[in-house]
Amino acid sequence: SPARTALAPREAAARRKGKARRGRGKARNEGLLSKQKRSRRMKANDRERNRMHHLNSALDALRSVLPTFPDDAKLTKIETLRFAHNYIWALTQSLRLA
Repeated sequence: SPARTALAPREAAARRKGKARRGRGKARNEGLLSKQKRSRRMKANDRERNRMHHLNSALDALRSVLPTFPDDAKLTKIETLRFAHNYIWALTQSLRLA
């Protein structure tokens, strides 16, 4: 605008300093950012921990319905999934033959 161009460079700089910052400048305090990052990380860790608890609970439930030999041996996660796949396949084949 004509009013802005009429200002001396020092006056224009002084006027800009008084304005609120826009964009991604360092408007926030570094301590606040650190707290936010820590909070986000803790929330992400909680979500991941809950996800793993649910996954492990589901695998335990699956293990409880699979026939295992000996009964006291706990299958690993991948062994549980492979055994369940093979067990379902075997049951399907026996139904087809019957």
